[in-house]
Amino acid sequence: MTISVVSIAKKEKSIYDPVYQDHLKMISRFAKVEDIELFPKEVAKAHSISPEASKIAYSRLLEPMVGKTYSIALHPDGKKCDSLAFSKLISDKIAVQFFIGGAYGFEESFVSKCDSVISLSDLTMSHKIAKAVLLEQIYRGFSLLSHHPYHK
Repeated sequence: MTISVVSIAKKEKSIYDPVYQDHLKMISRFAKVEDIELFPKEVAKAHSISPEASKIAYSRLLEPMVGKTYSIALHPDGKKCDSLAFSKLISDKIAVQFFIGGAYGFEESFVSKCDSVISLSDLTMSHKIAKAVLLEQIYRGFSLLSHHPYHK
């Protein structure tokens, strides 16, 4: 299985990098995992224009990726699920890609093209924290599916 975590984010050092690396290593026992951060000049320019322009730029960047594999958008209005339901969401798939939006979230048109839309919490969190939570849940999901004791 291949897992891709695609986020609208600048590639920069972060205090969360050790958390990301630890979880990416743990997940790699179960699946090939890719951490893809995208922030091209078109997105940077759109950020200086408006939130709406930013959402449009995110969609233009990410829409070509949707449909090539099972796509899951992280969105505040998405379905809330516990860890067991999350593990079932990623089970029996050849490849899964998760999309974490930028500062302004996603356009509804982008979200509607994804296979699933989930919310990690009712709380608002930065994309850096959302990525840490997502990676932890991916590892927890694989642990549940393989009866590994991590989830207890």
